[in-house]
Amino acid sequence: MTLIESIIARAQANPQRIVLPEAEEERTLCAADRALADKLADIILIGNPAKVQALAQKNGLTHIGEATLIDPDNYERSEELAQQLYELRKKKGMTIEQARELVKNPLYLGCMIIKTNGADGQISGALSTTGETLRPALQIIKCAPGITCVSGAMLLITQKPEYGENGVLVMGDVAVTPMPDADQLAQIAVCTAQTARSVAGFADPRVAMLSFSTKGSAKHEVVDKVIEATRLVHERQPELKVDGELQADAALVPGVGKKKAPGSDIAGQANVLIAPNLEVGNIAYKLVQRLGDAIAIGPILQGIARPVNDLSRGCSVEDIYYLIAITACQAMDAN
Repeated sequence: MTLIESIIARAQANPQRIVLPEAEEERTLCAADRALADKLADIILIGNPAKVQALAQKNGLTHIGEATLIDPDNYERSEELAQQLYELRKKKGMTIEQARELVKNPLYLGCMIIKTNGADGQISGALSTTGETLRPALQIIKCAPGITCVSGAMLLITQKPEYGENGVLVMGDVAVTPMPDADQLAQIAVCTAQTARSVAGFADPRVAMLSFSTKGSAKHEVVDKVIEATRLVHERQPELKVDGELQADAALVPGVGKKKAPGSDIAGQANVLIAPNLEVGNIAYKLVQRLGDAIAIGPILQGIARPVNDLSRGCSVEDIYYLIAITACQAMDAN
């Protein structure tokens, strides 16, 4: 069974309630229909019922009727959710009138449904920017306990079974926080290890904190940051297997790891890679994807108390379908 097949099977075994607030978007609706047909999740669609039904008919979608369809302009819980949103945000200056308008916004409405335990996760981005996806999630659902920064992980499925977990690696952060400090980098490591468990199914995440130095081979303040982040992870999550600072070859290649970091349990055995900053992480995964012919799945947003994931506006139906399964796996772990 491939990793993607495994993710789908885990989602089907324990269906979660996933909100798709862009239900009037054709690719999203087609992916929802496929997810419902495959019993991948319990789908909650937010959109104008007439437009959704017309789009479903146009595309020959036969399972959309199995979804819960919410009209944001005529929802029986709108006033209740507006009052709750107002209570959440009044200290930030929000008025009740503003809250009433915001709960008509499908992205805000979906997050309020999650906040009040009516759903387990949300996916948007086919029509919305990353900022539009993240803003309601951070204002309403907020970060997970002990986490102050959101990050993005990438699943890398390589053609090299000798590396990572039978060729699969999880890398973070590749999407969100440009220049994390030591504390944020430690949080990214913890969150990426959790994504490796909940999404990639790793029973034993082995985290390498990457750098251009291995165990003091170079001196620089950015190396010091990685060393401090590693110390913080050990302090906060003593059961998590993590080591750093390690160069990429020392993290992945057993012979190099033994030579450069003798005695390390992680060197040469890592399956989770933490880049020292977003620039490195984003460049690295794209090089592996393009030059190494790896499959890259993500970014998977992490650090939010309940999963909210962001699509590329150029996404395919298949991308959305897979992200429904991934979000469901994250939701199982968050519940």
